[in-house]
Amino acid sequence: MGDDLAWPDIPPRALLLVPTGSYEQHGPHLPLHTDTTIAVAVTERARALLTDAPVLVAPAVAVGASGEHQDFPGTLSIGTAALRAVVVELVRSASAWAERVVFVNAHGGNLSALREAVSRLLQEGHDVDWVPCGVPRSDAHAGHMETSVMLHLAPHEVRMDRAVAGNLEQLDRLMPALVADGVRAVSPTGVLGDPRGATAEAGAAFVATMVGDVVSRIRSMVGSRP
Repeated sequence: MGDDLAWPDIPPRALLLVPTGSYEQHGPHLPLHTDTTIAVAVTERARALLTDAPVLVAPAVAVGASGEHQDFPGTLSIGTAALRAVVVELVRSASAWAERVVFVNAHGGNLSALREAVSRLLQEGHDVDWVPCGVPRSDAHAGHMETSVMLHLAPHEVRMDRAVAGNLEQLDRLMPALVADGVRAVSPTGVLGDPRGATAEAGAAFVATMVGDVVSRIRSMVGSRP
């Protein structure tokens, strides 16, 4: 929301966006905070385009549900149950002053927690939803898409000299093994895709796609209010 804000600076009836990411392995070439960095960047850029009403960006939920990556050093995960509880309590708190809360999510492992939490919160009468940061038909993890995006957002943190191709199978084919045994069982490097052809230019286009989709979804939510 901005470290310089005091409580009188919070506008009434604000839309609160909450970047939601993870702290997990992203191959040997990307930083552990990749998903959170993407979530924050997409959220901030979306806020700049949502000018019809006051919009605030909350501090990121920077550690999510990443148990499938736990075999790799550095990964931190609070699990689905804890993340669900965090989302529920954050919305209960923010609903005292924010008109609507939307989680902008950049990690697939968070989906169960978000869906379950949002369903419960809607039953409680809160105005809440979540939207994904995604690109259709992109590779699954630490491959061309995420590497390109990080080359655009934080090139100094990308080690392209370490970039290697990972498992290139479609995610739906890998999912049973991923769920049962984690990412390391299908990719010793943690990469699902091929990052070697990634570019910052492609990353800028991917981010623009994500931002446009997030803005469109949020505007649709606002327009669907009774």
